Amino acid sequence: MKPISTRQLYRIVVEAAQAADIAKRVGPHTLRHSFATHLLEDGTDIRIIQVLLGHAKLNNTAFYTKVATPTVRAVTSPFDKLGLFKTGENLPDG
Repeated sequence: MKPISTRQLYRIVVEAAQAADIAKRVGPHTLRHSFATHLLEDGTDIRIIQVLLGHAKLNNTAFYTKVATPTVRAVTSPFDKLGLFKTGENLPDG
């Protein structure tokens, strides 16, 4: 199986965002940013996130703490509009 290209990944992310009615410009890095932010919101130690993101400096990872607030958590994700899961359905762990 041939791995997908950077361009193909970008297109997949953009098409998913369009399907979810996300007006903001998004790309694969948006997923990385969301991943780090959600881990912080869930209480994951920032040093673990640093390793997962491959950051050499903790300051690079600390950037994500600026947006990891309870207010952000209260916002409904536009990706919920994709209808991948029904209300009350068991969501995948993680």
